[in-house]
Parts: sequence; structure tokens; C-alpha cells
Amino acid sequence: MEKLKTILPPLAVLVALIALWWVVVVQTESVIFPTPGQVVTGTMELVEDGTLWEHIGASLFRVGCGFGLAALVAIPLGLWMGRVDAAYITLNPIFQILRPISPIAWIPIAILWFGVGNLSPVFLIFIASVFPMIVQTAAGVHTIERRYLRAAENFGVSRLVLFRQVIIPAVLPEIIVGMRIALGVAWLVVVAAEMIALRSGLGYLIMDSRNAGNRYDLVVAGMIIIGIIGLILDVVMRKLEGLKSVRWRYGR
Repeated sequence: MEKLKTILPPLAVLVALIALWWVVVVQTESVIFPTPGQVVTGTMELVEDGTLWEHIGASLFRVGCGFGLAALVAIPLGLWMGRVDAAYITLNPIFQILRPISPIAWIPIAILWFGVGNLSPVFLIFIASVFPMIVQTAAGVHTIERRYLRAAENFGVSRLVLFRQVIIPAVLPEIIVGMRIALGVAWLVVVAAEMIALRSGLGYLIMDSRNAGNRYDLVVAGMIIIGIIGLILDVVMRKLEGLKSVRWRYGR
């Protein structure tokens, strides 16, 4: 019963929006913009010929590579910046300058450095992901209560043990939050990133459907699929936030 109360309101709003979409298209007699039924039909075409799964797999692969590389760089760097004041004072202003720059602005540089292929989208997704994780991880280290660190120092633990058993567990909730934000941004830029990719990916599907015959049913289908996958990724990250091993610092 409790789950129904959670599911029904957004489901009702979604049904209302789809109904409104259908009514507006029918009433305006649009010959370009598709109805929900046409979008479903176009999606089934992609499912039947197998291209939908190829595009989804390509996009997830690029996002996974770019996001994974960003995590490998950002988390250790953020931990270091959080613990070493000199590193934070030196590097934080640079990252704060680079962080607001839209990943789309990096497209010419990505093409110059990596050419037209998979490396360019992966680089753009890396750029979109790395700075939120660095900033959030460093901020998480700064919020650790000093009593934890003093207690560890009183027991004479080594730096390695301090990081493994005190700092990383204490900052883990902030790391997960940073990863959630970064993954959302990474998936957000997938369309722009795949404008310079090979002939695959949901971003390419949207651009190609627009350019090849004004297939706006496939354009809208690609947009909806991107949104659904983004929701699934966010739900997965929220589940990680709720794990007891992650939220121990905050109790319930």
C-alpha cells in the first residue's frame, strides 16, 4: 500500500502528460510532430531490427568508460586535496575555473586531440564527470568530525590505516553523492558527445533521425529512452546512498 502511494502520483502525472501531448498534436493537426502512438511504432521498428539495443549499448559503453576513468582520477585526487591543505589551496581554484565550462565547449578540442571516433565522446564524458566528483570528495573530507581523526591519532594508527578505516568510510556518503551528480551530468551530455562519434549511440540516433527524412518519431523516442535510462541510473545511485555501509555516519 505504501509503495502504491509512492508510484501512483507520478504515474498519474505521466499519463496526463501523454494524454495532453496526444490531444495537442491531434488538435493542431501537426504533420511533423508525432503522436505517442507513432513514437511507440517507431520504437518498435528499432527494436525489431535490433538497432535500438546497439545504440543503447554504445551510449552506455561510452558513458561507462568516461565515468569510470573520471572516478579513478577524481576520488583519489579529492581525498588528497581534502587532507593536504597545500594541495587544496593550489588546485581548488583551477578546478573551480574549469568546472563551469560546458562539456559542449570542449568539442573542438576533443576533435583536435582525439579525432572523430569513440575517444572524443569518452573524453567529453570524462570532463563532465570528473570535476563534480573532485569537488564533492574534497568537501566531504573537510566535513569529517575531528574527533574521529583525533581518536585514530591517539591509537597511533598509520596514515594508510587512517585513510582505509576512518577517512574513506566517513567520506563515502559524499563520494556517492558526487558520483550521482557526475553520472547525471555525464548522461546529460551523451547527445552532444555522440554528435562527433561513429555511427552509433542514442545521440547519433537522434541526430541521424532528424537529418535523414525528418523522422521525429525516432527523435522523440530517443529522447524518451535517454530520460528513462537516466532515471534508472539515478535510482541505482540512490540505492547505493541508502546502503547501511554508506550511511553509517548519519545513522538513520
